[in-house]
Amino acid sequence: MKVARVYDFYDIRIEEMPVPAIGIDEILVQTKACGICSGDVMPWYIRSKAPLVLGHEPAGVVAAVGDGVTGFRPGDRVFVHHHAPCFTCNYCRRAAYSMCATWKSSHIDPGGMAEFFRVPVVNLQDTLLLPDNLTFTGGALIEPVACVVKALRRAGIRPGDTVLVIGLGIMGQILALLARHYGAGQVLAADLDGYRCHRARQLGVDLVINNSGREDLLASVRQVTDGHLAEVVVVGPPNLAALQVGLECTAKGGTLLMFTPTPPGDILPISPHDLYFKEISIIPSYSCGPDDTREALRLLATGMVDAEGLITHRFTLDQAGEAFRAMAAGSEVIKAVVYFD
Repeated sequence: MKVARVYDFYDIRIEEMPVPAIGIDEILVQTKACGICSGDVMPWYIRSKAPLVLGHEPAGVVAAVGDGVTGFRPGDRVFVHHHAPCFTCNYCRRAAYSMCATWKSSHIDPGGMAEFFRVPVVNLQDTLLLPDNLTFTGGALIEPVACVVKALRRAGIRPGDTVLVIGLGIMGQILALLARHYGAGQVLAADLDGYRCHRARQLGVDLVINNSGREDLLASVRQVTDGHLAEVVVVGPPNLAALQVGLECTAKGGTLLMFTPTPPGDILPISPHDLYFKEISIIPSYSCGPDDTREALRLLATGMVDAEGLITHRFTLDQAGEAFRAMAAGSEVIKAVVYFD
């Protein structure tokens, strides 16, 4: 079978390897679609994992099941989460699934950018059947939508809050789309790229700020909120400058949600004095858990999130390198999905 393996940023090769053999409690999935994650195009992040077969946003069809499997059968259409928790450790008891040692060590074999992949028994706990009305595109978006679900839950949006989303890549688009669903009274969004701002306006965002030198983000947020700023600010870009302006835009008593990690070693200069007297909370949100994937599936299946409308570019497996480079270039390539067949 063919796989797309990354050796370094931009060094992605289409290779041949054997179809994985499955155990008695495992299943084999034939991949039909797999998204390219925003994290896959962060150079420091992907280099820390290379070499590996890309892809952790897959959807496909069950091709074979082990003799001990009872919940799935050949022909089932499925989404498979690349991580799954143990459900018994201290972290899992607190629903902090991404801290679970089992969650961190679990993975699909060899990855989603492969014609077939093996699903270990632990990952079957977060393998979901796709309803008939959800396409494989929708299945490939379950994981990123689930990350947004978790983030907005952690943000603690209260009814009527003003939510500001900084960064309008695919995750920022979904965050802006779902913020009102989670209680926001007003949704603001900002990006340096005019096309991404245009796409956000199409989603019905109340105010989109193209802060590429024509508008000052902080002044714009002050103006639209009568000086109160935003109760919840979600920062997508993985850099200190975005986090700093995000803090400046956060209202007293508000929350800054850090959606994407910065490179190792980055230090954010903050004033504990100001944080204390303004009672501003800084909350990170890393990946997603089984409760989030199930809610994401519901949002996609009911049409709350239009999967087909969010995909801007489509590629074949042989074009995986091109797809990766296109996502890294940004601008009009907001979400790229690799399709099989």
